[in-house]
Amino acid sequence: MNDYRALTASEIEILESNSCWSEDWNRVMVAEGFRPNYFHRVMFYGDIRLGEFEKKVEVSDGFLKHSGINDATLRNVTVGDNCLIEKVGNFINNYTIGNDCYISNICTMETIEGATYGEGHVVSVLNEMGDGNVILFNELNSQLAAFMVKHFNDRQLKDAIHRMVSEDIKLDSPERGTIGNNVKIVNTKEITNTVIKDECEICGAARLSDCTIMSTKDASVYIGTGVICENSIISNGCSITNSVKMQDCFVGEACKITNGFTAEASLFFANSYMANGEACAAFCGPFSASHHKSSLLIGGEFSFYNAGSNTNFSNHAYKMGPMHHGTLERGTKTASGAYVLMPATIGAFSVCFGKLMHHPDTRCLPFAYLMAYGETMYLVPGRNITTVGLYRDIKKWPKRDKRALGSRKSIINFDWLSPFTVGEIVEGKRILEQLRAASGDNVSAYNYHEYVINASSLRKGIKYYDIALRIYMGAVLKRAVKGGWLGKPTSDVGLGNWNDLSGLLLPDSEEQRLIEDIKNGTLENIQDVNNRFREIHEHFREYQWTWSYRMILDYYQLDELTDDAIERIHQDYIKARRAWIAEIRKDAAKEYEMGDVEEDVYMNFLEQLDHEVDYED
Repeated sequence: MNDYRALTASEIEILESNSCWSEDWNRVMVAEGFRPNYFHRVMFYGDIRLGEFEKKVEVSDGFLKHSGINDATLRNVTVGDNCLIEKVGNFINNYTIGNDCYISNICTMETIEGATYGEGHVVSVLNEMGDGNVILFNELNSQLAAFMVKHFNDRQLKDAIHRMVSEDIKLDSPERGTIGNNVKIVNTKEITNTVIKDECEICGAARLSDCTIMSTKDASVYIGTGVICENSIISNGCSITNSVKMQDCFVGEACKITNGFTAEASLFFANSYMANGEACAAFCGPFSASHHKSSLLIGGEFSFYNAGSNTNFSNHAYKMGPMHHGTLERGTKTASGAYVLMPATIGAFSVCFGKLMHHPDTRCLPFAYLMAYGETMYLVPGRNITTVGLYRDIKKWPKRDKRALGSRKSIINFDWLSPFTVGEIVEGKRILEQLRAASGDNVSAYNYHEYVINASSLRKGIKYYDIALRIYMGAVLKRAVKGGWLGKPTSDVGLGNWNDLSGLLLPDSEEQRLIEDIKNGTLENIQDVNNRFREIHEHFREYQWTWSYRMILDYYQLDELTDDAIERIHQDYIKARRAWIAEIRKDAAKEYEMGDVEEDVYMNFLEQLDHEVDYED
């Protein structure tokens, strides 16, 4: 922070000779090393603070101009060291600007009464006509947002969270708009009531109003041509470009929103990609993607999800090649808790995960395809376990986390088999076995509520679920041996149902403990709540082992894990992995035979599968 002094008479004389003017030169204070030579045609109103202007600023690649202020009107503005501000069409009013900034060819930048900087707005996701259920503020992450939505009807909990968020906002909210260090703003029309943090670049935006842009040195933000952003918060590492229109939104770390996408009252977290389409009241958790103009994400909760065009919610046509979009969808949920499936056309299909839209109290069969032929709905349980798409998703998601290591507010657990998903697989296998026991083996199809499961699909579903269970148990056991925690768990934390809070996998008991600790004041502020989320994530392997230990004993009908049992489980794991890879190899061969994949891509994929034996021990 500079110490400021009054202008000298000679400095005022130089400024006036350069066509600068002030309504009161006594209110223009400058840094000790200030030089007036680099100010031309500047009008000063109110209280002005100016730093030192000694360096050159790179305005384009290899093009340097000396810092200074030219052709601008400033009112109640502080400017840091070595900034270049020029061609301000209207004015800059009530702003604090950091060091080494380049601001050129803008119209208006000001802070006016009632500025919120995007914080404190309450939006309604999942139900666009309902009461607000998520408060936008800088420290929001996918876990806290999911927690707010899930427990919206708990009045005491909601009031406690609202109090915490309000206190957090008060501690962090500036008195007027601020621009951080090394910020570039060019060819932009209007910036009102907006906080822009370090290293941000804004080029050609139309309007930013009541926003906070959480840019950092290691995860800068880029705002591009034609963007209109109102009452929103944009986290570090994001890119918002090509005429995006956004209102009442939160954009999490490393998201990209582009190509005319429009969004209202929606949340986007951790590596989401949105282009061309639109979102309203949508909760887009980590790795949500939408590419098509005809895609409308409305009133749903998504994560690890690709929205295809119109009714085709997941573009499975691209599975082996570089254009693959993904098939591992961990959640696609509506306000009622029902998972959305869109089987409107013959041959259209979706990955089914959780509960059916028409039967919100009935579990769907996990990793299933739901297909429509005419008016008949067919379920193909477990089919997605053995696809090329799932295999590639398992490998690709961790590699596609583009967030800077120091800028990861949202927690993401990348395990595709976990107590959360395996619990669904166990239940799915039980349902299929009950259907077979009730109707026998000599039938061509089984009815599950309003859905048809062909006999061959049911048998394969049981087989695929069993493969997944044995892979999971063997992998967990192998990890326990290497980690040194093999044996009977010393705690019951982890038993029972598990939940997914938009990337955080946790026992339901820990979620209930979190609720009670917020209500009774054990957790006093938002930092405490987020620390609890991280603490739960750090203990994931411990809780997972507690759950898995009981599951292994039940599956193998054991009283304890003996050496013989451990060896048996390991051998079953190896056999299951090889069977899994063999099925994926068949799926790849089918795709290659269709002519959709080039031979070198196909051979490289097979070579990758050949190396899976390296992970058996």
